[in-house]
Amino acid sequence: MRKLAFIIFLSISVFSFGQNRPLLYNVDDLPQSLLQNPGARIDFTRHIGIPFFSQIHLSAGSTGVTAYDIFSNEDSNVNQRVRNVMNSITAGDFFSVNEQIEILSLGWKMGNRGYFSTGIYQEMDIFAYFPKDPALLAFEGNADNINQDFKFSDVSFTGEILTVYHAGFNYKVDRKLTVGGRFKLYSGIFNAESTNNKGVFRTLETPGGPNFYRHEVLGLDVTVNTSGYASLKNEEGMTVDEAVAELLSRSFFGQNVGLGVDLGFNYRVTDQFSINASIQDLGLMFHQKDIENYTYFGSFQTNGLEPLFPELDENEAAIPYWDVFEERLDRNLNEETTTNAYNTWRPLKFNASFEFGTGKSILPCDYLISKRPRFMNLFGMLISGVNRPKGPTYGVTAYWDRKVNDNLRFRLAYGVDEYTITKLGAMVSSRFENFNIYLAANDIIGYTNLAKANSASLQLGLQFIFKDL
Repeated sequence: MRKLAFIIFLSISVFSFGQNRPLLYNVDDLPQSLLQNPGARIDFTRHIGIPFFSQIHLSAGSTGVTAYDIFSNEDSNVNQRVRNVMNSITAGDFFSVNEQIEILSLGWKMGNRGYFSTGIYQEMDIFAYFPKDPALLAFEGNADNINQDFKFSDVSFTGEILTVYHAGFNYKVDRKLTVGGRFKLYSGIFNAESTNNKGVFRTLETPGGPNFYRHEVLGLDVTVNTSGYASLKNEEGMTVDEAVAELLSRSFFGQNVGLGVDLGFNYRVTDQFSINASIQDLGLMFHQKDIENYTYFGSFQTNGLEPLFPELDENEAAIPYWDVFEERLDRNLNEETTTNAYNTWRPLKFNASFEFGTGKSILPCDYLISKRPRFMNLFGMLISGVNRPKGPTYGVTAYWDRKVNDNLRFRLAYGVDEYTITKLGAMVSSRFENFNIYLAANDIIGYTNLAKANSASLQLGLQFIFKDL
């Protein structure tokens, strides 16, 4: 049973999602670039998104293991395949899930230099490190791992579903510098997190003791915090469909709130060369309602049961060894459920890039300057990352951005990140009058065989974009 549970955990994990979005970064004729850098240069004067369709983002990634590693037909022994994965994967490997749907998006020019944008989007973000030691203990047991420490610190994960209300302002300081900021109000739907856990379990050889082995749990301190879960759990007879409906009902006005900001800039060193950077989701969530936290703590040592076999008459009961053992265990290893409020940082994202243009063309499409030099080809490099409990995850992407004409644009990209070193991506954006549609896919090689892919990403959107001359 424990092997089946472990296999299910792995099979779910390998279809998890990541959060790097390099294909829309710095695309100056898409409003979505303002969500990644509120200080990006833009060349439109108004936009309004098709509700729920202006941005749909899904991406997938896992390091260290793929579905093929578990379910391959090359070896009929599934236990051996799982064992091979266990030997190759480390506690630093991770799985993540990210999904974002833009519910409302609109913006308009303010004065000669400003652009105001606002909207609402729903986001799910789940991130989990592979719990190597606890998984190894559950799968193999301790018989072949004598004198080895199994660390509970390997258990580390965060997960949240929330709605984000935002308003941002983009301002062109002068011909070279553009800056921007975005204020965010977070409305929490669901949260679960367990980080900074401590403690070890080990089995030691003690040939000179009362038994051959001694089992120890030392410094155990594991906490799982949740918000938005207790009310679902306590609702008697609630089905999965009813639970999903309840979560959806919280989509616009969740029970917990938070605040955050995005900041960014773009600086043209020359007409051809520019640099820019941004940070996203510098903010906190305050979990105060519908809280349920679980804490496991304590230390315990045992040499096992030492049964005695005294002669008993018919009125004497046998010694309740197991009850005595359970009482000792409960006295030393404690479980506690609380409803204490807690705070969590949002996963801080950072971006920095440079860009070089060639193929000068004069296009009357910048609302700040009626005519200015534009470049049909843009070559750039982007470094991006997300802060996580054990440190940031990051990636580097080089791209070629080609503006075929004022209505058609595409981008080809090659990236290296912690998922893969062969991440090929493509984006195309097309306009029909004022109607825009875009599609971006990353790690295209992985789409040829998703079972062997470590990551995949897809973005698409429909919206109206206006460029008043």
